[in-house]
Amino acid sequence: MKIAFMGIRGVPANYGGFETFVEEFGSRLAEKGHCVTVYNRSNWVKYIEKTYRGMRLIRLPAIQNKHLDTISHTFLSMLHAIFNKYDMVYICGVGNSPLSFIPRIFGCKTILNVDGLDWQREKWGKIAKLYLKTSEYLATILANIIITDSKTIQEYYIRKYNKQTVYIPYGVNIEQTPGMGTQNDKFLNLSGIEKGKYILFVGRLVPENGAHYLIESYLKLKTDLKLVIVGDAPYSKRYIRFLKSFENKNIIFTGYLFGDRYRQLSSHASIFVLPSKSGGTRPVLLEQMALGNCILVNEIQQNLETIGEAGCSYSEETKDNSLKDKLEYLINNPLVREAYGKKAVEWVKREYSWDNIADSYEQLFKLTKND
Repeated sequence: MKIAFMGIRGVPANYGGFETFVEEFGSRLAEKGHCVTVYNRSNWVKYIEKTYRGMRLIRLPAIQNKHLDTISHTFLSMLHAIFNKYDMVYICGVGNSPLSFIPRIFGCKTILNVDGLDWQREKWGKIAKLYLKTSEYLATILANIIITDSKTIQEYYIRKYNKQTVYIPYGVNIEQTPGMGTQNDKFLNLSGIEKGKYILFVGRLVPENGAHYLIESYLKLKTDLKLVIVGDAPYSKRYIRFLKSFENKNIIFTGYLFGDRYRQLSSHASIFVLPSKSGGTRPVLLEQMALGNCILVNEIQQNLETIGEAGCSYSEETKDNSLKDKLEYLINNPLVREAYGKKAVEWVKREYSWDNIADSYEQLFKLTKND
C-alpha cells in the first residue's frame, strides 16, 4: 500500500508523541514492504535527507503561528498528496479534521487519530476551543475511520456523538528498553545529577501538563532528591518563565533532550511523575514504564488506563491523597518503588508492544482499503 502521514512536525522524532508514533509505526510499515511517506514541516525538522528508516520524507513550509502552524502545513500536505494517489492518508490531530474530506474526493481513504480532548488544554482561548469542539464533530462525518489511543476517549465519542471509533494505543520499544537502564552516565555527571537521586518530569511545558503542580508539591517536601524537568514549548514562554521563577538549586531544567541523554536521565530516576490533566495514552509514560521506573500519575481516567496496576496515582481533589503526600510516601518506601518498577516493565511488554500495534494497524489498513 501507499500510505502517507501528515499533521505532525515530522521525523526524525524530536518533539512529541505523534512524531514518535509516526517514526516507530511508519518505519515498521516500510519494513513490511509498504510505501510510506511522511510530510515534515521545514520550519521544525532540520533533517534534509529524502528518506529516513525506509520512509520517504516531503518537506513543506507552514505558517509559524500557534493557531495556524499545524493546519496550514496539513493543507499543503493534502494538496501535494492529491497528485500521489495514496491508498491511505493517516492524519494526526483532531484540529485537522475539517480537511480530511480532501483526500476522499480523490479516492483516498482517510484515517484520523484524534488523540485526547484537545479543547481541554489550557493553552487555547475561547475561539480555539470552539474550533476544536467543532472539529470533533466534523471528524465523525468527514474521516473514513477515527482512531482513539485511549478507551476513555473511545467511550467519549460513543457517548457524545454515537460514533464508533477504533481503539489502538501507542506502543513502546520493548526490545530497546528492557528495564535495565544504561551504564553511560556522562550527561548526569556533567549536570550534577546523581543516579537514583532525583524525581523526573518529561513533557511539553504547557499548563495542562502540570509541571507547576509538581514544583509546588516538591518545594513542600523535606528531601535530598533533586527535581529534574525535561522539556520545553515553543509558544509558552510566559509559563516557562513562571516555572523558572521558583528559584531552587535542586530544581534542574534541561530543555528538550533526545537520544542517549534522554535515556540516561530516564534510566536512573527515583520516581517519574506525570501530573497531566488531559490527553490520551502518553508515549512518554510508556517509555518510562518500559525502563522500569516507579510511576506516579494524576488520577485522570486516561492515565489510570495506561498504567493499570503497574503505577501509583494521586488526586487533586483529595487532601490526604495529594501529589505531595504520594511523593513523600514513595520517597520513604524504596521497596514499593522497586516493586512498581518491575510491574511496569511486565505491563508494557504485555500491552504496548510496537510490533503488535503495527500488526493491528496493518490489518486495519487492509480492511479499510478493500472496504
